[in-house]
Amino acid sequence: MGKFMIRQTPTGFVFHLKASNGETIANSEVYASLTSCRNGIKSVMTNAPIANLENQTDDSSPRCACPKFEVYTAKNGEFRFRLKARNGQNIAASEGYTTEKACLNGIDSVRRNAADAQIVMEE
Repeated sequence: MGKFMIRQTPTGFVFHLKASNGETIANSEVYASLTSCRNGIKSVMTNAPIANLENQTDDSSPRCACPKFEVYTAKNGEFRFRLKARNGQNIAASEGYTTEKACLNGIDSVRRNAADAQIVMEE
């Protein structure tokens, strides 16, 4: 089972979704309050399992409605994804992957781990 790890930063709160093996599979933006960070987690839990997949690295791939995972290539050539909620807001993002297949596996991991993940406050 996955875990959402909440951490306080000097400017607010962030969360990291970790797979059952402890690997980080998604990160949040910085939220101004703990409540808004927890709301972001709830949005990931709700949207990740049902999100469409839009592969922006493939010009023939259709554009999708939100909620959706967007796969894209970063400036450094790595594959990344971001999860957008129904309202189009970014609610989670990945780290870089060297292959598209690994990036798609990361999305599958978010789908599997987010819905019933524990929420833990880092100390």
